[in-house]
Amino acid sequence: MAVSLTDNDDDDDFSETHDINVTPFIDVILVLLIIFMVAAPLSTVDLPIDLPTSSAMPQKKPDKPTYVSIKPDLTLAIGENTVKRTDLVSSLDGIADMSKDKYVFLRADKVVPYGELMGVMEILRSGGYSRIKLVALEAPPAAAGPAQGAVQP
Repeated sequence: MAVSLTDNDDDDDFSETHDINVTPFIDVILVLLIIFMVAAPLSTVDLPIDLPTSSAMPQKKPDKPTYVSIKPDLTLAIGENTVKRTDLVSSLDGIADMSKDKYVFLRADKVVPYGELMGVMEILRSGGYSRIKLVALEAPPAAAGPAQGAVQP
C-alpha cells in the first residue's frame, strides 16, 4: 500500500495514493538489459582466426549456425571445441540440432593453404555435408581491391 506525505493539517492519518510504483520494474529491466549485453558477445565463436575480407553482399545468418574452423596451425574446431580430422564428420553427426541438409559455415585463417581448405571441404562432402558456406569478413567498398579482370600496373 502506498501513502502520500502531504501537508494536510486537517487529517492526521496518511492518505492512500493509487499510483503504480514503476521503480522496481525499471530496475528489473535494467538488470535484464545488462545480462543480455554481456551474454550476446559470448554466443559467437571466439577463436583467434584472421579471416580474409570479401566485398560480397552479406547474407542472413541462421539462428544457430554450425562453424567449422581451420586454425593457423591447421587444427580443426567445431564451434570452440578442437576435433581431429578423422572425427570431424562423427562430431558433426553428434550435434543435436545438426542435420545433413543444414549449412556448415567453414572459417579458415588467411595463412591456411588452399589445399588444406579443400581437404576439409572434401572430408565434409564425403561425410554427407554438401551445404558449405565460406565465412569472410566484410570489406569496405574502397578496400575491396580492384575489380575482376582489372590489370594491376
